[in-house]
Amino acid sequence: MIQLISQIFYRLSSFYLLLLCFISLPSAAQKNNASIDSIKAWQANYVATHEVVKKKDKKYFHFFRADTAYLLNCELEKLRDSVGIIMKTSANTLQYYLRYGILHFNLSGKASQLVVYQSKDLMKTEKYKDYLFVPFTDLTNGDSSYGGGRYLDLSITDVQGHSMWVDLNKAYNPYCAYATGFHCPIPPKENHLSIEVRAGEMVFGKKH
Repeated sequence: MIQLISQIFYRLSSFYLLLLCFISLPSAAQKNNASIDSIKAWQANYVATHEVVKKKDKKYFHFFRADTAYLLNCELEKLRDSVGIIMKTSANTLQYYLRYGILHFNLSGKASQLVVYQSKDLMKTEKYKDYLFVPFTDLTNGDSSYGGGRYLDLSITDVQGHSMWVDLNKAYNPYCAYATGFHCPIPPKENHLSIEVRAGEMVFGKKH
């Protein structure tokens, strides 16, 4: 009898311990809400700390609805580029970059890719030695997003082996979307996406 009671107690204890662990695990909904909150926090900080748009003009910022479908775990194909690429800018100047790698991902049911760049000048500085740059266009440009394309900022420290998380909700406009006089890199043809990226910053609401 004592042995039977011990077995029952052991099984009940194991069951309640398992139940407790299950309850304590964050649900998919909780994870999704946390990601949405993180995106909204990024948007708020982006608006508050913007270097070009000031004071009352900040009300003209607009963003697509935060959507975790645009939080992508991309395969990263690293490149050994010693030649690089010359990007034209909005001011008809030239900027020099090396191709760091290619991001492969599926979005809207279509396999796509974006090239990741490193500035030849910035990579020589301590502050920006890990900085990665992704200028791109998509099918929303000139309609709901800025016609000249958008940018993503990434870091070498975010690379995990041969993969990398990329959040397209953090795509932002170049300074040329708000004022003249800036040297904004024009996204090269190899980063023209043939899909809509309905995430990140939309077209600025005030014309200049």
